[in-house]
Amino acid sequence: MEGFWAIFWIAVVLKIPVAMLLYIVWWAIKDPPLAAVDGSDGGGSDRDPRPHPRGPVPKPPRRGPHAAPRPSSPARVRTARGRRRVPAGHV
Repeated sequence: MEGFWAIFWIAVVLKIPVAMLLYIVWWAIKDPPLAAVDGSDGGGSDRDPRPHPRGPVPKPPRRGPHAAPRPSSPARVRTARGRRRVPAGHV
């Protein structure tokens, strides 16, 4: 009897949400379709035929004598190539 409640929980209680899900799916399938609305608008699009004009394009930042100079490029980092360094006393 020590494993009864675990088996009962798995076999019975956890099946209730599955059964409810199946019932909801069945209910949604058997639901009759809605009647189509008689559209007398000619079937056109809901979009505005005249799109709104775009705003002005932003100007690039000013360079030259009027503004600050461009930032300098970052320092170059070179990797060490060539001889391997050997500690003193190890020849």
